[in-house]
Amino acid sequence: MTLSHPADRTDGARGRFERLAEAASNLTSSPAFSLFCVLLVAAFIAVHAVGLSAEWQILVGDAMTAITLLLLALLKNAERRAEHAVQRKLDAIAAALLEEHQSHQGGAHEELRKAIRMEERL
Repeated sequence: MTLSHPADRTDGARGRFERLAEAASNLTSSPAFSLFCVLLVAAFIAVHAVGLSAEWQILVGDAMTAITLLLLALLKNAERRAEHAVQRKLDAIAAALLEEHQSHQGGAHEELRKAIRMEERL
């Protein structure tokens, strides 16, 4: 098990985790999952409004907590993948601009050169 982010892989292959995270992201952004969440919240309210036993209240509350935790992890994963994708694109644009301006040695040239590897310093 490695602690590096999946987007940092150099081989470009997508592993099981990446495929699972993308499938989960697609599922959770669907209208069906949104409906499921609305029904779960309605069940939570109904269980408390009707005054069912504490076991039912705990069951519905625990289900909501578990789904919230999973969605939080999924959101963070999606955020990191998007962040890495944007950074790779910006690096490619900056590299292309540097190649284009290779003959012109000015201040913008040096700023672009510094910007290409800015994320390594962060």
